[in-house]
Amino acid sequence: MEFQKDNSFFKGRLKSVSYAYKGALKLITTEHSVMVQFSLGVLVCIAGFYFNITPTQWLFQTLAIGLVMSVEGLNTAIEKIADFIHPDYHERIGFIKDIAAGAVFFAAMTAIVIGLIIYVPYIRGI
Repeated sequence: MEFQKDNSFFKGRLKSVSYAYKGALKLITTEHSVMVQFSLGVLVCIAGFYFNITPTQWLFQTLAIGLVMSVEGLNTAIEKIADFIHPDYHERIGFIKDIAAGAVFFAAMTAIVIGLIIYVPYIRGI
């Protein structure tokens, strides 16, 4: 497939959005870690409706979900590229993949803290 630049601004943006959508679907339907993160995101959204959280809490929750999903997607891309470049085990490739996984860990821990700050007061009130 040969790359052809699209000179139409609007048409080019539509193509970009369609590629991004396809990529998001591939992530959600093929990567187990992303499936888990997506499922947790859906569960906390259901909890948000159940507990009737505030608009500000929705903002933080949405940002936390987006952060984790985005970093998880970047981690997956790094792992796929690393595996493509060097399919066999290599210490340096392993180091790179560990760093990418560490970024997901930071995002997930941040999301957990945000979730606890939002939901512990509601759960205590039950």
